[in-house]
Amino acid sequence: MTGIALHSGGERDLLTGLPGVCSAADWLDGGGDSGFVQAMLVSLQRLPAVNLAYGVAGGDRVLVEVARRLRDFVADELGAQAMVARAAGGAFLVASRAALSRERWQWLAEALGRAIARPLMVDGERLSLAPRMALLRGKPGERGAELLDRLDQASGDLQRRSGRRVLWADGSHPARGRSAASLEGDLLGALHRDEIAILFQPQFHVATGVLAGAEALARWEHPSFGRISAETLFAVADRGDHVAQLSRHIVLRALTMAAQWPDCAPLPLRLSLNVTAEDFAVGDFAASMRSALAQSAFSPERLTIEITEQTLITDFETCAASLRDLAEIGVSVALDDFGTGFSNFRALKALPLDALKLDRSLVSDVHNDPRDRAILSAMGAMARALGLKVIAEGVESETQLAILQSEGADLFQGFLRSGAISAEDFAALAQG
Repeated sequence: MTGIALHSGGERDLLTGLPGVCSAADWLDGGGDSGFVQAMLVSLQRLPAVNLAYGVAGGDRVLVEVARRLRDFVADELGAQAMVARAAGGAFLVASRAALSRERWQWLAEALGRAIARPLMVDGERLSLAPRMALLRGKPGERGAELLDRLDQASGDLQRRSGRRVLWADGSHPARGRSAASLEGDLLGALHRDEIAILFQPQFHVATGVLAGAEALARWEHPSFGRISAETLFAVADRGDHVAQLSRHIVLRALTMAAQWPDCAPLPLRLSLNVTAEDFAVGDFAASMRSALAQSAFSPERLTIEITEQTLITDFETCAASLRDLAEIGVSVALDDFGTGFSNFRALKALPLDALKLDRSLVSDVHNDPRDRAILSAMGAMARALGLKVIAEGVESETQLAILQSEGADLFQGFLRSGAISAEDFAALAQG
């Protein structure tokens, strides 16, 4: 068992920056008062082996990276009604007050497990974790301490069951065979009917506030499960071996829509596309992207490929070669989520980079914490020395924007100006 102890959690966990278990219990108390809460306890069973092999410092780096993946997943998939906290050791808590079905909660758990299990680097070696998830739905009026105790017991039971990755605290689980096959079938139908929506997250010039372009994001409005964001969407596709088909669909749809954007000369609007390890794994990525550009009639000089260091871990040389191929026809490359997790400066030298995209965690407290300001300043100076632009995400206040401007950042995105919007709304924004 994870041994969650309420007396051990403070307001914030010093290592990961997440709320501690006492803060989590208070949040869960509020959920019980409102009548609905559901939670999952994510356990990294291999953490003791990581500590043994790489030392406590290596284990700490793993925990920081997992916390970042958890934060990003919860922000993208669950939004403001959710909470993520560090429970104890290698255990993390995710909870939500949204009225989601049991099937949806389990799919989210499996998608989160997929995100955490992606390879990471420790002392130059690839490492993959296989998290286990205990799930529950809170009972009416159940207090946070009681809920955490039930989760802890379920997690202990799960650790004794070889081969199981997900377990409900009441011992039951959704009808996996039927629901899994049904959801995969729904996805194929949605692809055929063009029901996978492409939203656009506007990006603006820091210096002038002028619209610069947008990052494309995939969403699926499922008739039963509601909105399914990209991570869960790709988890469903991966289970049915449809990742390549889904990725091609999203890329072509986004490029085709962007080709219809109004002319904003002398600074034409740019499109940013996120690329995953799966995109490189299914074949010749550069050739596939060239084909999509030709089919959509979108100019390569207006496209930016966003790639994370996490993606590069799988096969750095293959990824780098594909990106160099695309750079030759004018496609730009941005290193996404820079400054978090396992920053590898090898990428700055080996890739044809045009920009560094700072993770939202580097921006969120830059106006309050002098250390965050110093980190931002150092990254900006390094980017300028390398001739790279700086893109900041998660900008929510004028104060943050003013600091970014003083530090020489080039582009920003975030709720200060706009969240992700439909293609129609983006076209209206571009027209003015």
